Amino acid sequence: MLTEIFPFMFAVDTTAIAGTALWSLALYWGLSPLTEWVIEQLNRWMNFAERSLYTSESEFEKTRRSREALNSFYASLLSIVPFLLAGCLCNWGVEICLGRGWVISIGMIACIGGGVYELGRRDGKSS
Repeated sequence: MLTEIFPFMFAVDTTAIAGTALWSLALYWGLSPLTEWVIEQLNRWMNFAERSLYTSESEFEKTRRSREALNSFYASLLSIVPFLLAGCLCNWGVEICLGRGWVISIGMIACIGGGVYELGRRDGKSS
């Protein structure tokens, strides 16, 4: 299907994409206090940037709650970007050190470890 649209071939490395996704998820879970901080900072920046677009205070206050909720949603979506970059670096490091065959396996192990850590951290926080 893509060859009908584009006259050239794309080289897609599925192992690198899967490994990067696994590592970014592991880092997102394992570094959850940092994740929450990134979301909060992005949300603050988006609210500040949007405030500068309005000239009247009444117009700004009229739709404030819905815009802040939308900014929170966008901030949570954009918060994965730094972890994708860090996951790409971790994936590349594993590929250099251990070889291409270990990328997905180590990514899955890291993902399980990050998930278990996050569950333990939340359990310890609640009790």
